[in-house]
Order: sequence, then structure tokens, then C-alpha cells
Amino acid sequence: MESRPLTRHDSMNNPLVRPPNYQAVEQPSHSAASVNGLRQKSNLDDDDIHHNPPPGSSSGSGGAMDPPQGHQMTVTYDGDSEGYVSFAGGSGSNNTFHLDSDEQEFPGIGQYDDFHTIDWQRDVARDRMRHRHIIKKRDDSAWDWIKSGHDAWSGWLCVFLVGVIAGAFAGMIDIGTSWMSDLRFGICPEAFWFNQEQCCWSSNETFYDGDNCSNWYSWPEVFGHEPNGAGAYIISYIFYILWSLLFASLAASLVMMFAPYACGSGIPEIKTILSGFIIRGYLGKWTLLIKSLGMILAVSAGLSLGKEGPLVHVACCIGNIFSYAFPKYGKNEAKKREILSAAAAVGVSVAFGAPIGGVLFSLEEASYYFPLKTLWRSFFAALVAAFVLRSINPFGNEHSVLFYVEYNKPWIFIELVPFIILGVIGGIIGMLFIKFNIKWCRFRKTSLMGQYPRLEVLIVTLITAFIAYPNPYTRMNTSNLIYLLFSQCGVANNDNLCTPGSSLRSNRVSLVDVFPAGPKPASLPSSDYQRNFTNVNTAIEIAAAGPGVLQAVWLLALALIFKCVVTVFTFGIKVPCGLFIPSLAMGSIIGRLVGIGMEQLAYNYPEWAVFAGECSTGENCITPGLYAMVGAAAVLGGVTRMTVSLVVIMFELTGGVRYIVPLMAAVMASKWIGDAFGREGIYDAHIILNGYPFLDSKEEFSHTTLANDVMKPGKNESFYVITQDSMTLDDVEQLLRETDHNGFPVVVSRQSQYLVGFVARRDLNIAISQAKKTTEGIVGESIVLFTSSVPSPWMGPPPLRLRKILDLAPITITDHTPMETVVDMFRKLGLRQTLVTHNGRLLGIITKKDVLRHIKFLESEDPESVLFN
Repeated sequence: MESRPLTRHDSMNNPLVRPPNYQAVEQPSHSAASVNGLRQKSNLDDDDIHHNPPPGSSSGSGGAMDPPQGHQMTVTYDGDSEGYVSFAGGSGSNNTFHLDSDEQEFPGIGQYDDFHTIDWQRDVARDRMRHRHIIKKRDDSAWDWIKSGHDAWSGWLCVFLVGVIAGAFAGMIDIGTSWMSDLRFGICPEAFWFNQEQCCWSSNETFYDGDNCSNWYSWPEVFGHEPNGAGAYIISYIFYILWSLLFASLAASLVMMFAPYACGSGIPEIKTILSGFIIRGYLGKWTLLIKSLGMILAVSAGLSLGKEGPLVHVACCIGNIFSYAFPKYGKNEAKKREILSAAAAVGVSVAFGAPIGGVLFSLEEASYYFPLKTLWRSFFAALVAAFVLRSINPFGNEHSVLFYVEYNKPWIFIELVPFIILGVIGGIIGMLFIKFNIKWCRFRKTSLMGQYPRLEVLIVTLITAFIAYPNPYTRMNTSNLIYLLFSQCGVANNDNLCTPGSSLRSNRVSLVDVFPAGPKPASLPSSDYQRNFTNVNTAIEIAAAGPGVLQAVWLLALALIFKCVVTVFTFGIKVPCGLFIPSLAMGSIIGRLVGIGMEQLAYNYPEWAVFAGECSTGENCITPGLYAMVGAAAVLGGVTRMTVSLVVIMFELTGGVRYIVPLMAAVMASKWIGDAFGREGIYDAHIILNGYPFLDSKEEFSHTTLANDVMKPGKNESFYVITQDSMTLDDVEQLLRETDHNGFPVVVSRQSQYLVGFVARRDLNIAISQAKKTTEGIVGESIVLFTSSVPSPWMGPPPLRLRKILDLAPITITDHTPMETVVDMFRKLGLRQTLVTHNGRLLGIITKKDVLRHIKFLESEDPESVLFN
């Protein structure tokens, strides 16, 4: 086979590549097999990506964990050409580190550019070398002993700080959201920074009329109107819409002007980052600040979104920032991901007051790799964050959870049937939501609307506020609605789902009212349960629902339709927006409606065998609030496809430990139904929509193709290589000028083509630049050597020795390796690329993007969708 040291890759398909003055290596026929139609133009290369994503597109900043067992390689994206990234730095103790002292060190080697993928194995090898060096010098002096101790506990200190700061941020966000949400309904003149609840606490009143205490002024009262009546309703309506538009426009403006990465949920990008992708700025200081402020503003605007998902992004921003205080993590992207995984657990911990659920969320949903030490540190960080949040006590009660409930009656066996039905409904709703939301987001990307994101935010906010205000269930804060639906009816409950008719007529409500200010007491629907509460310790009796329950059910049904439709258009707009709370709200409405139906069924037909013995005593044997809790878990499971972590989050969220079995049954049914129509949850669907280089470990590869079907170059194509000891500096610089690849295989000679190693483009550029500045005699005719020794005698200018930047142990496969094995290698070893050989001779290369495009092609999808949009 005729060969040259510099050869051309994809030159036949790329008119932008000028043929150099050397001969290309023609590939043998056995490497030419390819899947028809899979080959792409090389100006949309397999390992490259555009450096400038459009404003608002989500991306992430680097960080890392130890890889599973080997090279963690993913695609690197740089410009418009195919860039193959190196394993420079070595993958083991016997790799590129055992060199003689004459070779030059090159600072900056081993770092990564924006929109590149980390080399897990190289970073792990570097950290092991650093650790061995510290251990070796530990006994030399007291200072070295202190440095060794600091290195040992720096990880625990880092996650401790992340937990403390994230807990403080979450507390401030909760307090700010509560205050600004109440501004839409009124103000506390004596202390404008008080929300309605705090304002009424300061009045020392045990009861207050309607929704207002003497210290709290609704907007009609501020302007001298009576709190009730048509005029007051119109004024309240107008102020509700105006405040919503103001908050939403401020959130969108802050995001677009200061931190475009602060929009959206952030969880799809966090998953991509934790898989090894780097996006500078996504976890930066400005993103942290704007995401926190925008979250408060967006939730206060009454949009159908939540702050729980974005809190994961906020916590990861904090983890990324604090990791730079510890060089062990700040300078090693693989180690940094240990901190980011713990931070993801902290985010869920402070969002729901669920530290164990947060750890399981990071394990099940967020992290690509989760070693045992990361599990321990995540648990510790979630514990610290939950403690800090409990100390701040943003909810003003003795519980650190959002929706603490305490049901008195256990569930009965026959209720498993409606619980499973709720799971089926949740799976269907989740599947439909994902389908329509992805269609709308794809339309937004390709339509004129995507060019005016602030206008879209204002339109969605205006429609949401205009439709939401007339219905008290959509007007109220979504978290309060969920708490109302979860609550058990009893003597202490005075909300409109449980209040007997006599209580409503008295217009006396408890101090902590779930409804915001406004002229509503006479118009609120009562469920009119015919119960007589004579003693606070009396068991709750089962009762018939009066005519008022029909109105409450209709309003809840309308609220469900409104939430389902508006959330489709809201999730994805250019403000911080989470999906947990809207999903829980939709599910809790469905569950409460089913619970009311089961309750009335048990009341009207107590003689049925399924109710006999349980409901014949006159006590209420059905708890509608429990159905709301199960329905909430079912819909959230259908949307996200979480299972174990979701069940744990739900019982931590509500305190309902005894109801784990109903939750498990509903969540499992929801996942089965959702997976039957599409295996991707909402976050995986958005990863695919945005074209992120994420290889899902949960998917199976069942095709029978071989490595030579996928590798580049294909038939009649060639690619660039570098020889280990026969190329001049001018040759290498010409190669760098005329190609955009991110790495090059190094072979023995022009004739043999036997593989020596792999060198990264970035490392090659840095080494050449620094050698020219620091080494005398380096000229264009200097030979570039990747060998361990210099031939003797040496004639000519001093050689440039670059063996230190050469990966001597790149992962290789043969051309007949099944792609099923190759895909498993990319998933389990975390490969970014693998070289293909035949009888030891180099044939080609397979990158992670080649694998992703191959999978897309086999699934009859567009292979070119694997881009960073």
C-alpha cells in the first residue's frame, strides 16, 4: 500500500480542503464497506461543532468523575470540520509519563476547549499521578503532611460548602418567590417586604375576614375601593395581569441580556455535562445570578412552571464555582464532575426538602457515572443543604417539605386498582405532553417566533394570566394548589374542597389561607359535604357531597385542561422554567377528582364486597388527598420516566411513608405505559432535540453492522496521519493549517502504517508554540520526533521532541468488530473515539458522533441532527 506522512481525509467530498502537495493514502478494499447513505459531508464533521450557539440555547460547563473502566471519550466539536480528539496524556502509569528528562514539559497540555468532550481516562491518570506524588512526599516535612491531609478532605470540604451555599440560595429564592407572588394581589403598607402571611402574622389577629387581615391591603383597597364588588374584581384582574407581565418581561430581559444559558430547566444540559461535555459559561457566575433572579420573577409571574428543576442548575453552578477553589477539582475536568454530581443531588434536596431523593435523582437521572465515593459525598452534601434550608425555614412551619400531609386512615387493598389506573392515565398524559412539547419547541426553532423570544414570553404570560384569574384554582400559586389537593378533609380544614356549608356562610377562615387576596369568599365553590364536626378528636365520617361539589369538580377539570395546554407552550420559553411543579399539579388534580369519585362510590354503595368491613362503620375509608398524591407521582413519572428516585421524593415531600406501595404501583404503571409509546422522558427528548452528544446507556443496540461500516474514511477516501520520526515542523504546521481535525494518528512510517499512538490537535499546537519560544535552534526543517530517543549521530537542526503529548495506548478495534460491541465500549468505557486496524495496520477511526449518527441512520432518522444547535 502506497502511503505518505500527510494524507487527506474526505478530500473527495470537501471542496474547501485544498489538495496538498503530497499523496493521499488509499484505503484497502476491506475498509471500504459502509452503510449506504451514512456518509456525510466533511464540512459537518463527526467530531466538530459550531462555537457560537444561538442565544438561549442550552449548554454546559465542564466538570467530571472517574470513568467506569477506561477511556471516557465523547465527541469534540470545533468549527465545521471533523475533529478527532486525542488521549494525550496517557491512560496508565506506563504510558506517556515514563520519559527521559531531556524532553520538554508543555504547560497547558491536557486542557479542553469550549464545546469539547473530556478525556476521562487521561484526567484520571493525571489525578492518580498527582496523588502518588503527594503520598510519596508526605513524610518529607510537616508542610507536605498538611498538604496530604488537605488533599484527602478537600472533596468533603468542597461539597460541604456547596451544600451550605445552595441551601442559602434556595431559602432566599423561596422567600423572594412568596413575597413577589403576593404582590400581584396586594401589599402590606406597614412593611412592603412582607408577604400576605407575614403581614397578617404581625397583626396579632387569630381570624380575619375573607382573605384579608387589617394589615393587608388588596389593590382595590389601596385605591380606596371596597374589597368586594365588580369594580374591585376588575381592578384586581388588571393588577394581576400587569404584575405578571412586568415580572415575566424582567425575567426574559435579564436572561437575554446577561445570561442566555439561564433559560429553561437546565437538567438536559446538566445530564450532557455530566456525561463529559464542556460548555463554558453554562455553570458560571452570571448564569447563577440570573438563573436565581429569573426563577423568582418567572414563578411570581404566575406562569405554568416551577423552580425545582432550575434549582438543580443553580446548585451545579455553585458546585462548579467552588470547585475552582480546590485545584484538585478545578484543574481536572473528570474530578470536577464528582462535585457536579453531588451538586445535582443538592439541587433536588433543597427543591423538595428531600435529601435521599436528591441522591437517588442524581444516581438515576442526572449522572452518567456514579462511583461509590460520589454517592457518599452526595449524601453528605444533600444532608448539609437540607439542614441549612430547615434553619432558614422559608415555609414558616416545623417541616422542611413543601406539602407535608398526615393521613389518619391506611389505604385498602381494592384501592390498588384506581391507583394503577392513575398510573396509566399519568403515563398517557406524560407521553402526550412530551410529544406536543417537542413539536412546539421544534416549530419554535424553525419559525419566526424563535427570533423574538421576549415577545413570546409576553404573549404566553398574557394568555396565562388572562385565563387563569377567573378560576380560583389556576389563580392561586401552583404549590398552594398542590398542597390544597393533597390535604385531608377534617375539622381544621377550611378550604373550599372540604368546608361544610355552615363554615362558608360564616365567612371565617383560618389565618393561613391558601388563597391570595381578592373578592372571592361568596363565590368560592363549596363541596358541601354533609358532615357534622362536633369534636376535634372525632373520626372523620364518610359523607355525601352536596350540589357545591359539582362546581368544584368542574373548576378542577377546567384547571386541568388549562394546565395541560399552557404548560406545553410554556416549557422551553426563554425564562428559567422547571417542569416538576406543573406535572405534580396536573397529576394531583386528576387524583383528587378520582378520589372524590371513589369516596362517593364508597358512600353510596357500602354494601359492595370490595368496601365491606372497611367503609361500613360510617367513618371515611377513602382519602381523596392520597389519590392526589398518587396521581401527582404518576404524571411526573410519565413526563420524566423516573421511578425509584420519584417514589422516594414523593414520600419525603409529603411525609407519607406508609403509602410507598401505592406510589410504586402508580409510578411503575406510568413508566410502562409511557415507554410503550416512546422510551425518552422529557429531558432525553430535549437532549435529542438539541442534538447534544449524549449516548444513553439505557438504550439497547440490536443491529448487526460492523466497525468498517461506520469508520471514517470510507471507500475511496483517506485521512491524515503523522509519522513518528520523518516529518519536519513545516510538514506538521502545514497539516494543522489545511485540516480542522482535533487529533491525528501517529504511525511508524509512510510504508508500514503500523499504529504508534494518537496526538491531539490542541496539544500539538501548544507544544509547537511553546517550543518555538523556549527552545533555541527550532526551525521549519527541524524533525518532529515522537520516539523515546534521538537517532545518533544526529545531523541537521535540533529536533522537536513531542513524545510527552503522545497517547501511546489509544483504544483500538479491528475492522470486523460488531458495532454492538463498539457501542458498548463507548458507553461503558466512556470512549470519545477508537482507532480501527487490520492486522495491526491503521485503517480508520470511529468517533462518538459517528456512533450517534449511525444509530440515527439505522432508526430511519436524520443523521445530521447530531449537531450542537
